[in-house]
Amino acid sequence: MSTADEPVLDLRTYQLVPGGGAEFDRIFREHSLPMLERHGIEVVDYGPSLDDPDRYFLMRAFPSAARRDEQLGAFYGSDEWRENHRDTVLALIDAYHELLVPLAPVRESVSGLGWKFGRSGASASTPADNPGQSKTGFARKAKN
Repeated sequence: MSTADEPVLDLRTYQLVPGGGAEFDRIFREHSLPMLERHGIEVVDYGPSLDDPDRYFLMRAFPSAARRDEQLGAFYGSDEWRENHRDTVLALIDAYHELLVPLAPVRESVSGLGWKFGRSGASASTPADNPGQSKTGFARKAKN
């Protein structure tokens, strides 16, 4: 399946420096998340791993792989990121992994957990059908 004009999910996992999890999370919530939103990047979810406070994840949804490249290029190339946050954030990261997968439209709740994913063959809802659904077709859980 080509992702050139299909919605995609970008998943990053970070291995942080020992003891860096709390600071990374603070910087993400206070600075990176608002910046991502200002750049029109849809953050699906984020946070520390349940079993290791120095591992972190970030899930972002994009209308297409091409749009992802454009939006991330603008974000990471921005003066705000490069001059204010880049070096601090990179100093907290030992390694990261990135995975880009197709994002199918929403259809069914998974195991009653509140997350909604879709796969081909299902009748998909649209943002008009579900006000909590994003423009990429992903229904998000609310963060406390």
